[in-house]
Amino acid sequence: MSEARIVIVSGPPGAGKSTIARRLAEGSAADCAVHLHTDDFYVYIRKGYVEPWRPESQAQNITVMNALAQSAAAYALGGYEVMVDGIVGPWFFDPWLTAAAQHGLDLRYVLLMPDEAETLARGTARTQKGAMTDENVIRTMWGHFRTYAPDAAHILDTTGQSPEVTLAAVRAGLDAGKFILR
Repeated sequence: MSEARIVIVSGPPGAGKSTIARRLAEGSAADCAVHLHTDDFYVYIRKGYVEPWRPESQAQNITVMNALAQSAAAYALGGYEVMVDGIVGPWFFDPWLTAAAQHGLDLRYVLLMPDEAETLARGTARTQKGAMTDENVIRTMWGHFRTYAPDAAHILDTTGQSPEVTLAAVRAGLDAGKFILR
């Protein structure tokens, strides 16, 4: 791989972001790869934490996105292919675009979007500690991705897909030069 690459795997809670990003990192063709799980960056906040889906969390969320983008850039510049998973909607693109432009990084963005019913079923069935399972929050985040959708070239409808099928589709898109975020 000639150019340092950051791949953001996004979507509403339960879309499969973490599974896909982790598997992309583990199966990367690069010599080194890392998976940055955005939820971890929120867990680091020990005082003043605001649930990130609340309107009053905007300043916190911008700070977290800036930290994530700079961390991802540091890894990429260090020779790692970087897979990021999290709720990174178009409303949070600026720090990523700035870091990519500043450092000449290949920035990709893919939005995993199962239909609303499947998103709710997946999200509410999760059992991992700390996983978002609140139906109202999941429905709200799904709606935000529909209302503030990125360009259609970045969206994968994963309704009815197994993780293996979704992973293959994301890999094929990346290999074909798709999902470039500019």
